Amino acid sequence: MRKTGRGIGKVLYYAGNFVQYYLPVECQRRRLRTLLASATPREWEEARKRMEYYNRMPACEPADSWKEIGSLRYPYGQKKKFSTYFFDILDCVRCFDPRSKIAYEFGDVTEVPPMPTFVKSRPIDCGRESNSVVLKLDKFRHFQFVNDKTPFTEKRDMLVSRNVVRQPHRRLLLEMYSGHPLCNIGQINADTAQGHPEWLKGRLSLAEQLRYKFVSCIEGNDVATNLKWVMSSNSLAVMPRPKYETWYMEGTLLPDYHYVEIRPDYSDLPEKLRYYITHTDEAEAIIGHAHEYVRQFTDKRVERLVSLLVVRRYLERSGQACGTLL
Repeated sequence: MRKTGRGIGKVLYYAGNFVQYYLPVECQRRRLRTLLASATPREWEEARKRMEYYNRMPACEPADSWKEIGSLRYPYGQKKKFSTYFFDILDCVRCFDPRSKIAYEFGDVTEVPPMPTFVKSRPIDCGRESNSVVLKLDKFRHFQFVNDKTPFTEKRDMLVSRNVVRQPHRRLLLEMYSGHPLCNIGQINADTAQGHPEWLKGRLSLAEQLRYKFVSCIEGNDVATNLKWVMSSNSLAVMPRPKYETWYMEGTLLPDYHYVEIRPDYSDLPEKLRYYITHTDEAEAIIGHAHEYVRQFTDKRVERLVSLLVVRRYLERSGQACGTLL
């Protein structure tokens, strides 16, 4: 996917969401009725299973700081709008009773909130009961998939990485493997590359990165944004076991089954790359498992059902009338 394609996609994303923003809620509810009436038993079963994964909140009462759904307004004029987060959460909640109250936190959330809160990300080890209630937020940035037609065996025998590097664990990868013959890695921001001008590399498009057999998917502030498109490709995602998860349910990924696991200190990276370069059958099996995993997030009907069920449980667990058609 080229940058120009993403640019056009973002224009369409905002245009469509502003149209929906100004449409009467009843228009949304008519579409919801159609979806609910046509959903199959398999779709309901899958949606309920995933809802239970995302929403593990305990029973509670709404706090004074929670906001009424009907009061949500686009943050015109605010310096930090979190525009995509706003539209994504509004899309999930606007069909519910406007008097119902919710709590939400936008951005890269790496700690469990003190009260049940809708978030994009949470620690994987947050427990069987958690105040972190995951919704599909910032989805335009995070949920990009590709149609990769180049087989694994025809790609370059190298690992590629182009990241903003501000975290110690991302810096460590450059310290250890910048210039390594099996790695084409670099950072795209200059502010943290003092003393290492060789780390600064030009950006690579997705198409350019997909010429390589291996793509680094190391977490940043929370999850690795590129993990979704890498797992939809014919390249292998290479990373330590993740610590955070989003709607993508990173906590359910299996090492060396969905992705190539490396140690947190990256010491076995060359060994793992060489292994899968020579064991192409195993590499292609991992790619097949990754494609199968990705498919569950491409069914728009199920995605919509899951979102609605997550919100409904939130309102039920907080003792609020649902006010919805579910």
